[in-house]
Amino acid sequence: MARAAASQFDGHGIEIRRISFIDDESTVDEVIASAKENEAVVVYTIVVPRLKEHLIRVARREKVPVVDIMGPIISRLSKKMRIPPKYKPGLVHQLDEDYFKKVEAIEFAVKYDDGKDPRGILRSDVVLIGVSRTSKTPLSMYLAHKRLKVANVPLVPEVPPPEELFMIPPKKCIGLTINPEHLNNIRTERLKSLGLTAQANYASLERILYELEYAEKIMKRIGCPVINVTNKAVEETANIILEVIKGGRI
Repeated sequence: MARAAASQFDGHGIEIRRISFIDDESTVDEVIASAKENEAVVVYTIVVPRLKEHLIRVARREKVPVVDIMGPIISRLSKKMRIPPKYKPGLVHQLDEDYFKKVEAIEFAVKYDDGKDPRGILRSDVVLIGVSRTSKTPLSMYLAHKRLKVANVPLVPEVPPPEELFMIPPKKCIGLTINPEHLNNIRTERLKSLGLTAQANYASLERILYELEYAEKIMKRIGCPVINVTNKAVEETANIILEVIKGGRI
């Protein structure tokens, strides 16, 4: 804000000095003293009432002009929302950190989706495994919004599972299974949406039973928790996964 205001004067003769982490009255005193010596204006975002009141009091005494940026906005929002503010410093930095962690997790989920790169298995917070159409990708993205780095790996009988799956702790891996008839319906509808015949091997019940049996063997070999996603919404399955990660049981 100060820099934007200074730009209206082409920055002529205006030097901006930023002082962070003002958390005690003595530091406030030093800032005001420096501002007085340099005939400066103090633009502040202090929200802690005790420090803010001290700054205003000392600035008035020393005849140092001050500008409160946060105060009017917080006051207006408080009246609008009818709730009191926290008056806690540094919250915006926590929000920024939370945001970037979420973005990083989403990028991770995209990069290591559908077994694209098995190296992601070792770097992930959780790995989802299962046959095709067991909601691995939607679950990966949902959990990424919870700031978890998720890799997912399809289990296909013709493709050996990556060795990395057997190198991670079993509880870090979550197996997803589903009722054969329900999966048959899902795959049939999927083929129709692609303009393909529903008689394709991909949707045949015989093929589905074969895949599920193969996947079950892999999950038992790993020793991972297994969740049946039949008729479960993504949110419901995700919450179960979060409970498992926290140490709960399925």
